[in-house]
Amino acid sequence: MTQAEFLQPQGLRLDWRGAAVAAQAALDCAERLGIRVHVALVDRSGNTLAYLRMAEAFLHSESIAIDKAYTAASFGFPSGQWLEVIGDNPRLHIGLTTRPRLVVLGGGLPILIEGRCIGGVGVSGGSEEQDEACARAALAALGLNTAE
Repeated sequence: MTQAEFLQPQGLRLDWRGAAVAAQAALDCAERLGIRVHVALVDRSGNTLAYLRMAEAFLHSESIAIDKAYTAASFGFPSGQWLEVIGDNPRLHIGLTTRPRLVVLGGGLPILIEGRCIGGVGVSGGSEEQDEACARAALAALGLNTAE
C-alpha cells in the first residue's frame, strides 16, 4: 500500500482500507512475537476506523488499545512519551493522568504524513515495547516511516 492510496479529495486522510491493512499487519507482528493483542486505528478526530483482537487477549486491553490510538491521534506524538512531557510537574501528573481516554503507556503511535497527523494506531496486550513494535508494523504496512 502506498501513501497515495489513502489520499482523498478533501486532503490526506486514512480510509477503512488502509486501516484494515494496518490492523492486520499489527496482528501479524503480534503473532510472530507470540503475544495476544488488541489493535485499533482511529482517524484524526479519534473515530475508530478499524479494530481487531486476537483470541485470548486480555479483556482490559480492548479499551486501552483504542485509547492509545486516540491519545496518539489527539496529540500527534506517541502515547509512551507522556511521562517525559509530564516530567516532575505535579499539576500535569494529577491533571493529565486522570483524564478519561488519555493513556501514558507505550503502544500508541500517531499516523503522520508530511508532518500532519491523520490518525493513530494503538496496540495493547504485550509489553510496551512489544505493543509499540506491533504499532510500528501497522505504520510500515501503510508505507510510512516507522521512525517518526
